[in-house]
Amino acid sequence: MLSEGFQGSWLLLALDWLIRLVALCWIPVRTSPGAARSWLLLVGFVPLLGLPLYLLLGHPWLSARRVRRQAQVSRRIRRQQALQHALRWRPEEGTAAAEIAALVERQGDFMPTHGNAVQLLDDYDGALRRLLDDIDGASQRVHLLYYLMFDDAVGEAVVAALERASARGVRCRLLLDAVGAKRGLRRYRRRLQAAGVEVQAMLPGGLRWRRSGRMDLRNHRKMAMIDGRIGHVGSQNLADARFIAGFPNRELVARVHGPVVAHLEAVFASDWYVETGQALEVLDTPPAVADVATQLLPSGQAYPFANARDAVNALIHLARRELVLVTPYFVPDEATLAALRIAALSGVDVQLILSASNNQRLTWWAQQAYYDELLRCGVRIALYRPHFLHAKHLRVDGQIAVVGSINLDIRSFALNAEIGLLVYDTGLLQRLRTIEADYLAHADPLTLQQWRQRPAWWRSREGIARLADALM
Repeated sequence: MLSEGFQGSWLLLALDWLIRLVALCWIPVRTSPGAARSWLLLVGFVPLLGLPLYLLLGHPWLSARRVRRQAQVSRRIRRQQALQHALRWRPEEGTAAAEIAALVERQGDFMPTHGNAVQLLDDYDGALRRLLDDIDGASQRVHLLYYLMFDDAVGEAVVAALERASARGVRCRLLLDAVGAKRGLRRYRRRLQAAGVEVQAMLPGGLRWRRSGRMDLRNHRKMAMIDGRIGHVGSQNLADARFIAGFPNRELVARVHGPVVAHLEAVFASDWYVETGQALEVLDTPPAVADVATQLLPSGQAYPFANARDAVNALIHLARRELVLVTPYFVPDEATLAALRIAALSGVDVQLILSASNNQRLTWWAQQAYYDELLRCGVRIALYRPHFLHAKHLRVDGQIAVVGSINLDIRSFALNAEIGLLVYDTGLLQRLRTIEADYLAHADPLTLQQWRQRPAWWRSREGIARLADALM
């Protein structure tokens, strides 16, 4: 009996070390260096748990069919835009706008267009009322694409508006993330379908995830298009501002008119096709309505590059005087952290506005691990108090802004499908500056001296949480 127990122990020890060695040879080949270090640490400590977790969550793979469909859509978008010379906005050569516009077009397909009107909606209930009014005013079709839809008063109001639109003969389609909008899908799917609304869940969870890709890949976009002439894009979901108890959200939405709406429709049609294989009919591109230049930045695993990460880093490097970044979740990768450090040390006024509260505890601890380094190199950090600041936007030198669903974290950069609206307009950026000023008026500035007075055990908690950034 002793001999059998001894042999069993040796077999378990051999298996333990075999897993470690296999992980050491395999994980760095399939994963970025930063993420590989985190996974190897986990596998090194708990091999029998770490390896199965890596197989589930370690490599952000997407099914070949989805990647192929996205490539087909991208080629079609580029062909159509090649015929629309009159819509292209041409920034002055040698400017930051020219550099970023070229990068975004090469990676995300969409050219910058002029002739748009953009309205920033900073009031949560007001933005929702505008969306509902636009749906009630629809005469042709309504397309909604959202990460989260709750079975609350807001979900009920949106469903009722879609039912009214469908009863008028409006073609309505609703795309929802299968996990983020699980409650809304469970409550409203059959009711909407009975009313004639087409409902589609994206990236299904459970056992079906194996047909889609890595199980925690999500479509995090928040977009609405009405009659191909009005668009909404931003950070706001289809849920009450207090859908997470204790964390009432503050958001930012851009309501747009003009040629950019056709590009939003193309993103919706892309996601619909990637998910279902069904190609949607395309409405005519709406005419110019104003003089604002905009450009769409879609990103996600279906694209060959990390579009959001590359664009954000390029914008940080292009800043010469002022850089303002607003995000609810701040867990940057090494490239983004270095870009912020270089900008601040180069004399750029870098302002990072974060929420003083956070509904993701591990993410909150991890982001605190970056404060000391950022404060030391001159980045100003402000913690907004009244709400959970869920808005996501970035402003560079009063010349370029990005508004949308992109967080400054590894999940947004590497795992989620996101959407950003680049705006090249000084007037609109002044409006954004006013919104930022209101944030700062209700925020506490964080100083290096103050931060270093935190309890010592906080630092250990931050460091451990930061090691788990590959899992966020």
